[in-house]
Amino acid sequence: MTKRRGPLAGRLWPDRLAPSTRNRASDVVNGMWEWLSALGMVGPGDVRGRRFRYMGPGSGMAFPRGAVFGEEGITIGSQTLFSPHVTLSAGLPGETLDTSGPPVVSIGSRCSIGRGCSVVGRIGIDIEDDVTIAPDVYITDHNHAYEDLDTPVGQQWPSEAPVRIGAGSWIGTGVIVLPGSDIGCNVTVAGGSVVRGQVPDHSVVAGVPARVVRHHDGVAWVPPPPERQFRYPPGWKTPTAD
Repeated sequence: MTKRRGPLAGRLWPDRLAPSTRNRASDVVNGMWEWLSALGMVGPGDVRGRRFRYMGPGSGMAFPRGAVFGEEGITIGSQTLFSPHVTLSAGLPGETLDTSGPPVVSIGSRCSIGRGCSVVGRIGIDIEDDVTIAPDVYITDHNHAYEDLDTPVGQQWPSEAPVRIGAGSWIGTGVIVLPGSDIGCNVTVAGGSVVRGQVPDHSVVAGVPARVVRHHDGVAWVPPPPERQFRYPPGWKTPTAD
């Protein structure tokens, strides 16, 4: 068994504390973490929030953040929330961005970016309004070339193609969105999918590579979705039946 060392060894080790002492200490530690998390939240009026080209009212990045750089090339709409550990970047590290041109990464209003996501842009990623992104999603507009057989792939210059995610879409857990992807409006991307190319509006895609498995033809869903029952919390607005 590994011998415990340092100031917390011996009588102060958590499993040697009296239950009441451990409970009080645990409550203090968790309270401090909640306080730090609230204090570390980055909003539009904060020093770090003002580094972005624009961050709208009501938006915020939860603490702790992931790697964030190139803020001058990033715009964020209003009421958009980032969960902890989200990586957000514009340009390559050390690259000078043209701040007179369009933003490299544009994220709309009322979006939700899940824990552990990465949005890594160099020429253009446009996430439109009301997009919900589940945890651990990776979105990028560039990738390393591999054609030169004498140069390691990681050292070859990246190829690039812009990415768009249409308004109202839902991106499931673990999705990878590759360069050149154009996802339409109100699209559902199933968890674990790898998206490339164009995805039509009002469709459901799944798989590697992602393919359309359900779409709306203007009249009804094809094939019809499964029968489902919903329980709405008290006070929530419910959809109006057709």
